[in-house]
Amino acid sequence: MAHYRASDSKREQFRRYLEKTGLAANLTNVLLSLYEQPERPSNALDFVKQHFGAVGETCGDSEALQQEVMDLRQRCARLTDENKSLKLQRYEPASEDKGTDN
Repeated sequence: MAHYRASDSKREQFRRYLEKTGLAANLTNVLLSLYEQPERPSNALDFVKQHFGAVGETCGDSEALQQEVMDLRQRCARLTDENKSLKLQRYEPASEDKGTDN
């Protein structure tokens, strides 16, 4: 009997967690939307993903985005170095002697 109480308590805690985070309401809304569809979609999981905004997000997309972030960080570092170099050149005295005409 004590096992059932502990299990019920964990379920109740999890239920409250789902309600608190809004996931229960969102899942309910998506399932109701699926239920109200005049024609059932061929892939219910894709339907749910679409309603949660996850359509098109794949591992390949994630890897491509991570690579793009790395490339942009490298480019940013190069441009920052170039900017520093140009600022230093602006304030350094010219290496040629401007007083002589040869």
